[in-house]
Amino acid sequence: MPVKTIKPTADAYQYPLLIKQLLLSSQRYGGDNEIVGGNNGKRYSYAEFYQRVQRLANVLTEAGVKEGDTVAVLDWDTPRYLECFFAIPMIGAVLHTVNVRLAPEQIVYTMNHAEDDIVLVHDDFVPLLAQVKDQLTTVKGYIQVTDQEQAVEAPFEVLGEYEQLLAGALAEFDFPDFDENAVATTFYTTGTTGNPKGVFFTHRQLVLHTMTLAATTSMNDSMQMLQASSVYMPITPMFHVHAWGVPYVATMMGLKQVYPGRYDPATLVKLYLTEKVTFSHCVPTILQMIVSNEGAQNIDFSGWNVLIGGSALTEGLASAALDRGIQVYTGYGMSETCPLLSTSWLPINANDLSHDEQVALRTKAGKPVPFVDMQIIDANGRFLPHNGEDMGEVVVRTPWLTQGYLKEPEKGAELWENGWLHTGDVGSIDADYTLQIRDRIKDVIKTGGEWVSSLDIENLISQHPDIELTAVVGLPDDEWGERPHAMISVRPGKDINRDVIASHLQPFIDAGQIEKWAIPDTVTVVEDIPRTSVGKIDKKVIRQMLQS
Repeated sequence: MPVKTIKPTADAYQYPLLIKQLLLSSQRYGGDNEIVGGNNGKRYSYAEFYQRVQRLANVLTEAGVKEGDTVAVLDWDTPRYLECFFAIPMIGAVLHTVNVRLAPEQIVYTMNHAEDDIVLVHDDFVPLLAQVKDQLTTVKGYIQVTDQEQAVEAPFEVLGEYEQLLAGALAEFDFPDFDENAVATTFYTTGTTGNPKGVFFTHRQLVLHTMTLAATTSMNDSMQMLQASSVYMPITPMFHVHAWGVPYVATMMGLKQVYPGRYDPATLVKLYLTEKVTFSHCVPTILQMIVSNEGAQNIDFSGWNVLIGGSALTEGLASAALDRGIQVYTGYGMSETCPLLSTSWLPINANDLSHDEQVALRTKAGKPVPFVDMQIIDANGRFLPHNGEDMGEVVVRTPWLTQGYLKEPEKGAELWENGWLHTGDVGSIDADYTLQIRDRIKDVIKTGGEWVSSLDIENLISQHPDIELTAVVGLPDDEWGERPHAMISVRPGKDINRDVIASHLQPFIDAGQIEKWAIPDTVTVVEDIPRTSVGKIDKKVIRQMLQS
């Protein structure tokens, strides 16, 4: 039976979900709040910010950018980047947030693959572009950005310097309406093999993600991460999944925002103190750097809410952060999911829980956020029950998932097999809808016919007081198929070896939390554990190092 539809009144306005609509409320609620450049001390009111967005739109159109063109940005986390988050998609172009930490040949690949037309490039990346400029096949012009009074001299022609161009542009721009399903952003996610894969998101998807993220970070009384009085500072690069989409939320809410430039633990701590930051998000390795920073050992971080994602938040790190006053929570998602899928969920009586009980809740991937349909499936694609025990691959549906990989339909078809986006993560969901990630499918260790979760071992090892970070991988073994091996970094002056780790894990074996064969065969101590371009622990490199 067909559903009922009613033809709208002829003059009824069909309101498109466009990024420009997120700016409507920013000046209403922004008040005296500022957008701060922590790298250069510049401060902007929301009225000034909106004018700068309009000036940038005029600069880009004068440079020849048209609807459907792609504008690439190579910059640190600055208010300029936030202006690009809005101005570029609002004129109907596509924002390409270039991962500046990729190898030069991969940056060239992503820029050519995305068909970048205009490039905004910071002084620090001018030498990189000078090196590869002749390999870029679609770029028509460059705009240089600087944090100095005088930009460095570029060895190639530029259209001008960002601030000078903005100063000469009109502060008015009539942003058009267009199809809300127009692509607004693209960026590239790295895998274990091959070239980076391009994901893309529409205006509609980003608006829905923004609204849901705003609700999720404020709807739980026990974990109020964002509210009108919040001061936001990202510690996830803006080139990575739009800094998890939080800049859009913070701007929509008119919050005070602090952009730190290039990340440095001492600078981040300083900005936390001077700007009174209350909310940030980052990967676990960045949190570890802040907690262990020598200059911050006597600082009370009470009032700082930090959402952790990208990699598993171990109980050891969560406990250390709570001891320092940082309220940590877990967020789960991936590049392909824009990224939000679930967050930690604390009960109303959270303050009555013990330290250990809170740690256990804060380190779970949590409950799916509104509009997310999350299931687990077995190897045959069958749905598994939500009993907290059955483990399978996490698959999802929600309005803001990338609909494929840019120009790679075969890989997109694999991602969306049977109409569900496949995350590649192994997890379980309990009767209370709480997700627990057990491992990446590629990282689960099969030893002697038994499955061992590398994340479970890492989580238990992390609880040793002398260990800062740990990564566990499976390596080939002639007798058992695979065996776990651990790489760790330890606190200064401490001595850790395999016997110490075995003794530390024995009580967990006795309690039935893990089996005895989960004890790593070897423990390798390193000064710093290898990480990916976005700060995650890089297990591909670790496997190579341990096998060499």
